[in-house]
Amino acid sequence: MTASTLEPIIQVRGLRNQFGEQVVHDKLDLDVRPGEIIGVVGGSGSGKSVLLRSIIGLRDPDAGDVQVLGVDGRSRDDEDRRHIERNTGVLFQDGALFSSLTVGENVQVPLKEHHPELPESLLYELALLKVKLAGLPPDALDKLPSQLSGGMRKRAGLARALALDPPLLFLDEPTAGLDPIGAAAFDHLTRTLQQALGLTVFLITHDLDTLYAICDRVAVLAEKRVIAVGPLAEIERMDHPWVQEYFNGPRGRAARDGHRRIVETRD
Repeated sequence: MTASTLEPIIQVRGLRNQFGEQVVHDKLDLDVRPGEIIGVVGGSGSGKSVLLRSIIGLRDPDAGDVQVLGVDGRSRDDEDRRHIERNTGVLFQDGALFSSLTVGENVQVPLKEHHPELPESLLYELALLKVKLAGLPPDALDKLPSQLSGGMRKRAGLARALALDPPLLFLDEPTAGLDPIGAAAFDHLTRTLQQALGLTVFLITHDLDTLYAICDRVAVLAEKRVIAVGPLAEIERMDHPWVQEYFNGPRGRAARDGHRRIVETRD
């Protein structure tokens, strides 16, 4: 059975988000399939991060339905919320690490919240495992976020997002602020973890290289809704001004050509 024939792991219907007089989303629909990496793109103000926050329950939409892992994403039932929290990991754009805690202590936060019965020795070992999974050296465990480079802080945030072994991972602009080498390394890590752990990844990005390197499908936010979702080859052919400017402008062509050269080299 393929991912496209399975029930969506995320299902959004008729979503509306409004801030005062400004309507950000209206009648927005989106399905996310199990086991895929879906990239969400859109212009400034299109509400990419607002959509993410609506899905994970950090914002209550003004209208619409959200289903996450078979649970009503708008539910205020404690057990429903805990089910979503236990089965999702989130890497925010700035990492959102606690500055006064070491990397290891940051990774242990969700473990202590959801598994308070675990002994300290096991918490330490689990945190070390997640740090290694995120591509950090073991000695990063005892460092404060301020002692890490920007790329290492991203990986520390990823380690914390993976703490509970979630099947669903949210990444908000994970390569923002990274140099091209660091961004490519993070893309490779994301795809490797997704394949090894069977993750579904909801990825917000403006990085065209990331889209071409690892995304199975792309969802385009424009006109207050998702105007298209599909493989990049389909999206590129859309007759829409923003899509044409974004994907077929100089940077889009460079990213596409670079990806094709990489594929041809591998073949």
